[in-house]
Amino acid sequence: MVRAIILVKSPKKLIAARLRKIPSVSDSFPTSGQFDAVAIIDVEQLGQIKEVATLIQKISGVERTETMVEVQ
Repeated sequence: MVRAIILVKSPKKLIAARLRKIPSVSDSFPTSGQFDAVAIIDVEQLGQIKEVATLIQKISGVERTETMVEVQ
């Protein structure tokens, strides 16, 4: 299992709720600061992280994302 955190910049309200609807997003919550929400994703293979990030980037109002992969 591979875990990653995707930071999301979006002025849209309820972006965290929209993120939770994406498969592989195990948790999502709004934040204050440079980014507006965080999505925690769990996937089987490293390559699937890009697929999930692409789905997030296609959400209306998402301006940018930044992905961090958990290192153990």
